[in-house]
Amino acid sequence: MRILTQRPTRTLALAGAVTAAGLLLAACGTDGATGTATTPAPATASGPAAPGPFNEADVMFAQMMIPHHQQALEMAELAAGRAEDPEVKALVAAIEGAQDAEIRKMRSWLKGWGRPESTGPTSTGSASAGHESTGHGSGGHGMAGMMSEQDMKGLAATRGKAFDRTFAELMIAHHEGAVAMAREEQRGGGNATAKALADDVVRTQSAEISALRKILDRL
Repeated sequence: MRILTQRPTRTLALAGAVTAAGLLLAACGTDGATGTATTPAPATASGPAAPGPFNEADVMFAQMMIPHHQQALEMAELAAGRAEDPEVKALVAAIEGAQDAEIRKMRSWLKGWGRPESTGPTSTGSASAGHESTGHGSGGHGMAGMMSEQDMKGLAATRGKAFDRTFAELMIAHHEGAVAMAREEQRGGGNATAKALADDVVRTQSAEISALRKILDRL
């Protein structure tokens, strides 16, 4: 009796190896739209957090937007027991729901990309610590719209309608900073997932800015 060999199995295995090598080579290269060098996101046990290549603009967007969002959450937390206006309270809930989830997403990207969350000493402790401002919304360290420690203390010291007005004024400036940072990501980012989040930030926070301005007009 003649014993058959398993050549088809070896052939399939070889073809699979060639295909995998081809995919690996295709994953490296440049962003065709911007010409900037991109890096493939490293695989993890559960797959890349933000699929596809990424560049330094994507990394900077996440590293800067995380503490920016953290400060917005600190501002929102102050509304408990201080805010009076129902629309302000509704916006506070929307900010807390959206930005907490976005922070978790961006942290997962940085972990998947093998990059640190912190870009410097301002990322430790309170998001407002270490930031100086000359008037509302001109925070330091390249993060537009960040409130100073004095701004945050002033907000915490108010109640009722005074809180609502101060909160609206500060959050408009804070959101304007976030929108500016998101537009930078739209222009220079290379990762589709990060750019999609930037689109969301521009859309949702621009709408909230409009709502906050209307609140100010009637308070």
